[in-house]
Formats: sequence, structure tokens, C-alpha cells
Amino acid sequence: MDNSGMYIGLDIGTTSIKVIVAEEVKGQMNVLGVGNSPSEGVDRGIIVDIDKAAESIKNAVTQAEEKASIQIHDVVVGIPANLIKIEPCSGMVAISDQSREIRDADVQQVTTSAMVKNLPPERQVIDAIPDQFIVDGFDGIKDPRGMVGVRLEMRGHIITGPRTIIHNVERAVERAGLNIESTIVDPLALGKYILNDGEQDFGTILIDLGGGQSTASVVHDRQLKFTTVDKEGGEFITKDISVVLNTSMESAEKLKRDYGYADSVDASDESKFPIDVVGQSQPSQISEKILSEIIQARLEQIFDRLKQGLNGVSALGLPGGIVLTGGVAALPGISALAADMFNTSVRLFIPDQMGLRHPSYSLALALVSYRANMSEIEVLVRSVLKSDFSLKLNNQESNQDNNENYDYQDHDFGDEPNYQQENRHNKPKRTNNIRKKLGKFWRNMIDD
Repeated sequence: MDNSGMYIGLDIGTTSIKVIVAEEVKGQMNVLGVGNSPSEGVDRGIIVDIDKAAESIKNAVTQAEEKASIQIHDVVVGIPANLIKIEPCSGMVAISDQSREIRDADVQQVTTSAMVKNLPPERQVIDAIPDQFIVDGFDGIKDPRGMVGVRLEMRGHIITGPRTIIHNVERAVERAGLNIESTIVDPLALGKYILNDGEQDFGTILIDLGGGQSTASVVHDRQLKFTTVDKEGGEFITKDISVVLNTSMESAEKLKRDYGYADSVDASDESKFPIDVVGQSQPSQISEKILSEIIQARLEQIFDRLKQGLNGVSALGLPGGIVLTGGVAALPGISALAADMFNTSVRLFIPDQMGLRHPSYSLALALVSYRANMSEIEVLVRSVLKSDFSLKLNNQESNQDNNENYDYQDHDFGDEPNYQQENRHNKPKRTNNIRKKLGKFWRNMIDD
């Protein structure tokens, strides 16, 4: 089967690797095949063993190939938001063609000019996003090709990240026998896929609760403006259950999925279920309430730290509130807990694709959707990253006239509104004892 016009999204997660084969037809995304393999060689969202990660990628790709009846070569890969930096950029070039008509090469040259930065050797440009082009002073142009002018300018922003993280992703994918067609920062793809027009325009916080880490990002004026990463996720909830209840990780994961509640107010003291305790021949009984208090304690820690980062830029005042997604977001009651913790409106995003109606598939679908909906000019601008132009970027000095000294990561989105509503539960915290019991364990995990 010919796979031209198709896009393959590759989500390299801490707990699982997901591959989605899809095609975009008249604005409708059709999923043709899915692969899902347990993840090896990935810790807290970062590849730490290239060979093991490559093997996991191969397994997921093989599943997707069998279901879609195609052979996969090119993939769209997500890059985690760890330590990314978002910076505005601008550049200007003279049109060299005698006809003064702007061509592809002119767009590539002005992109290169805009991307000139004195990047530290440990950082690399991940993406270049054009906001507008300016031809002879006329601004607001989305695609200048075919226009006539003597001077072309580009205004936009670039996203840079740690070279080590990007290198490890690229090498793992290559060792899996694949070619990277595009790399896309995870929250950039999620924002375009999950948020509606109003949420993207007026400002919304997107929280992706993954297995190895949790990421909060701010989308405002249809741009990714801020990200903060907490290196804890669903795996840490499972470890807490295992430690407190003295059961295996496999059993703890099953308890979390089958009986877990994010908010203990929704759980019952009377509803009990058996668990296999290490060192005991007979299963013990545990209540939903105890299990949910363990889960809630870890979630409150994650939300507390994300809230600190968001408060630093006053993002909780944005009218779009919070949108939750990611595998952990499947826990019942998590939207209500988040609304209580952040004191703002919260909605849960679950994909509506048949067979993929679980928030853990959001990122893989978002990668495919983002690439399928990229305009020709966006593809052309990004081509600079893979061309010989990119070799010049780290060797040229920063042009202070063309690059503003402003970092979107320092953006302040306004004051947080003063919500005068009563606490939803109007109850004391029930997790203090759980916190004390887990205190030493948490500190050891952070030290590790």
C-alpha cells in the first residue's frame, strides 16, 4: 500500500511508545493503524538508553505496520518540553532576483537571518515558527512567495532545547530504522490539536499528565508562550501504592487502573477489594478510600509544583482555564481535584477517534494532526533546520538590531482572578498521614 499523503506520529513516553498511522482527508483525520509497546530506556520523559528505546520503538512500529498494511519509513516525532526556551526572532534580506519576485530561496534566507543566534553548544534549535512576513514595509503577510519587492523581513519565534535530549531521540529513532520527517515540541502539537479557537486566542493552560513527568504549558494569542515540567507522573503514583500497601509494582498499577480515584471524596470506605501483599500467602482487603488518598497525595504534590510555575507568570488568570490530558488524566475525579487545587475552570480532553478514546493517545494524535495541517510556508521555513543553512546558526553572532531582548518564558499574563467561591469540599485534608508515611520515600526519589 502506498503511504504517500500519510503521516505517522511517534510518541516516545516513559511507560509506553505509541505509533499512529493516519491520513488527513478534507479536514477529517482517518486513523489507519496503531502500535503501542511498553517503553524501555526512557526515564522521566528522557531517553537514557538509546538501544533499549530503539527496540521499543521497533515493536510499536511493527504493530502499526501490520494494522495499517504499510511499511513505515518516515515519522513525526515529539520532543519533550524539558528545558525548552521560546524566543522571538526577526530577520531581513534583500531580494537578489532581478525580477524582484520572492521565491522559496528568499524565504529560506530570511529564515536563516532570523535564526542567527549565539547559541550555547549544549542547545539546539528545535523549531522555527513564522508569525508574519514584511515586504517593503507592508506587514501581516503569511506567504510572500510570488510577491514583488526589494526587501523581505520575517518575524516569528524559535524554540531551542538541550542538544542531549534531541540527539538521543534522533539516534533512537534512527537505530529503529526510521527517518525523522519532523520533530515537534509536544505542547506545541497538543495546543493546536486540543484547544479550540477561543482557548488559543484568549489564553489557556494545557496540562499533560504523563507516566514519567507532568507538563504545564500556556497557549496565548495562538502561540506557545510558556512551559514548566514536573518530573513526576503516573509512575510515581504507582510506586506510592506499591510502597504504602506493600505490593508489587504490577499489582499497584492494576489497582490504580481498576479502582483508583484522583479525589478521595469520590471514593468509598465500604467498597473493598483484595490485594496481594508481599510476604503474605493470603490477599488483604483494602478500601477505595485508602487507595484514593495515596493517589490524591501524589497528585496534590504535582499540582502544587506546577501551580508555582504558573503563578510565576500569572497564567492562572487566563480566561481559558485549564485543559487536562495524558494517561493520568483518565483517573476518575481528576478534573474536580484540579479545579479545587488551581481554583479555576478545568475540562478534560479525551480523543474521539474510535478505539483511541483515552487521554494517553492525545499526544500521538496531536503530532499527526499538527504535521498534516502545517502550511506550505511553515514547511518551507522548517526545511532550513534540516538544510545546510542550519550549519551556520551556531557560528554566527547575534544581530541585536534584528533580535529583541525578550523571552516568552518571562511573560506575565496578568493578575490571577480573585475567586470568591467556597472550597468545593469544605473539608480538611485527609492525606496528612499518607504524606508523612511517604515523606521519606518521596525525598529519596527526588534525590535519585
